This record gives sequence, structure tokens and C-alpha cells, in this order.
Amino acid sequence: MTTVTMTVNGKSVTADVEPNTLLVQFIRENLRLTGTHVGCDTSQCGACTVHVNGSSMKSCTMLAVQADGADVTTIEGLANGDKLHPMQEAFRENHGLQCGFCTPGMIMSAVDLVNRNPNPSEDTIRHELEGNICRCTGYHNIVKSVKAASEKMGG
Repeated sequence: MTTVTMTVNGKSVTADVEPNTLLVQFIRENLRLTGTHVGCDTSQCGACTVHVNGSSMKSCTMLAVQADGADVTTIEGLANGDKLHPMQEAFRENHGLQCGFCTPGMIMSAVDLVNRNPNPSEDTIRHELEGNICRCTGYHNIVKSVKAASEKMGG
């Protein structure tokens, strides 16, 4: 066992984990934050995307010990109390949620994109979200949601 300490959604957490514990396992099983999903377990679908030190990261490809000392934000940490993050609101308002399984990862990737590029084009949004797979109907409303959120976030 290895002791890891990190800040998750603004709260310091410390736990003993096996050295091969994935960050997604730590988040879901140790912290009981189940908004981060395991979709493919091979880093292809992006359902497990979280922010590590402000950048989006697929938490199924990172060990918990690699996040020791890091600042981690999950989908549960985006909202400010009862007030949804503008990206969460935009997904709700533009029907970008669909079945919802990929939504947390999509939103985390989209927030990172807009933080880096406040006014992304539709092509840029589609390119940047290539690492997040939606198995529902398509990406039209997801792209529309990201564009709407970028305007609310100051783009």
C-alpha cells in the first residue's frame, strides 16, 4: 500500500492505495464520486475525463499515485453549490446530455477546451472532443452546447 494525498474538488483527501490503483478507481471507489465513468477501460472513450492541475486527463490512464499532491476536479466539483457551471447549463439547455453516460467526460473536456480557447469554432470543438465518444445519436447538440457555453464563459 502507498499513501496518496491530493485535493479533490477543493477538499484534501488522503488514503492508502495499491500502487496499481487507477485514478478513476480511486475517485469512484475510495471517494464515492461516481460522476466519473469507466466506459471502455482503454482510454478511448473519455467517459473518465477529470481535470488534474487544471488540464483534462483520462483518469483510466493515470495511477492514483501519479496524482499524489495534485489538484483534481471531477464533474461533481464543477458546480458552485446549486448553481451549475455554464458548461453544465449549456448541455442541459441545448439537449447535449443525451443518455448521459459520456456527459461528465464531455463536459470536463469541453471546459478545458474553452479555458484554453475562449471562442472555439465548430471545427475546433469537433477536433478537441475527438477523444470523447458518444454512442447515442451524434455530436450536433454537444457541439452546440460547447459553443453556447463558450459565449457564457466569456468567449
